[in-house]
Amino acid sequence: MGERLGAAGAAAGLDEGAEGDVAGGTGRIVAGADNGRLANPCAMPSLNPATQRPWSLDDFDYTLPPELVAQAPLAQRSASRLLDGRGAQPVDRVFTDLPGLLQSGDLLVFNDTQVVKARLWGHKASGGRLEMLIERVLPAPRANEVVAHLRVSKKPVPGAVLQMDGGFSATLLGRWAPDAQGGHPSPDGELFHLRLSDDPFALMHAHGQVPLPPYIEREPHGGPQAQEDERRYQTVFARHPGAVAAPTAALHFDDGVLAALDARGVQRASVTLHVGAGTFMPVKTQDLSHHVMHAEWYDVPAATQSALRDCKARGGRVVAVGTTTVRTLESWAATGQPRGDTQLFITPGFAWAWVDLLVTNFHLPKSTLMMLVSALTGHRHIMDLYAHAVRERYRFFSYGDSMLLQRPTPSH
Repeated sequence: MGERLGAAGAAAGLDEGAEGDVAGGTGRIVAGADNGRLANPCAMPSLNPATQRPWSLDDFDYTLPPELVAQAPLAQRSASRLLDGRGAQPVDRVFTDLPGLLQSGDLLVFNDTQVVKARLWGHKASGGRLEMLIERVLPAPRANEVVAHLRVSKKPVPGAVLQMDGGFSATLLGRWAPDAQGGHPSPDGELFHLRLSDDPFALMHAHGQVPLPPYIEREPHGGPQAQEDERRYQTVFARHPGAVAAPTAALHFDDGVLAALDARGVQRASVTLHVGAGTFMPVKTQDLSHHVMHAEWYDVPAATQSALRDCKARGGRVVAVGTTTVRTLESWAATGQPRGDTQLFITPGFAWAWVDLLVTNFHLPKSTLMMLVSALTGHRHIMDLYAHAVRERYRFFSYGDSMLLQRPTPSH
């Protein structure tokens, strides 16, 4: 069915396709500030030549039995397993062990983005059915304007009015090309630029469906599990709507774990990165320098900036919860821009500025997130940890188990 419009939309389930993950490349960053100016192109992290070798896509491959892909969350968020990968040998734990593995004075940094019900349905004037995945709600002065992927039998033309399920409409303004500043109208853009008949967030909340990753199998329109997915494919501290995919490492945290962290003296702070459909875009080239990273909007609030500096000053460790938090913190460090759009690529040899430890889920073979975690803790170590996780039947991906990684230091 339909014209394939945007690899990210296809991989996110708007059409059949392989799934990938965020980040990847060689440490290149492009970030835009609020005012739309280009970030300093020289403000990039340096790479350590001693640790560099040519990396190819196949270096990040592993064999995963399909039955290990988690199709539903556990009844209790914190009941998941935790693979402790800080040392030379893996240690099998449960997630409720995490507070005891951290120290008083450490700073845990979460991504507080909120997943929106961005998947919508409707029809063209001809009656042909369509599916829409809203990638981004555009800021003022673009009232009620969005950028979206469409799955449709024949592409509509600018000016076409699409009638959406729920009784609202979407007028096609043209095509949209993403870039490091959030994107711009372009006749050759891979996305669609539309104006909705009412507030986009209100319409998504009333009529949309949470866009689950394509490896989680569901009936059309979510089926009987739709309400449970709406609740569980969301963190307990989600505050800022705008993501089309969850920061899944944070799905394991519940009130009990947070209370135990507080009692331990572990500090907490938040950033925001609105995860886009590009998070599911597969890497299509063996030469990683040719992989084009999608752009995502991030924000490091002033209070979090202060908390990070205070943590380092007292000798604490920065513990990133999820790779989206990693990309946010390291984008700010590299560009000096606390807010904007980032296209951050991380592969082994990346020069880290903030992150000391990482809580993360297991990532897909050949995905750019495999490159990111390899950059943090070492490629061979990561591949050994994944082999152990497969042998021990850990649950993989968004609804799966977690791991704790540590960046080696000269004394570690």
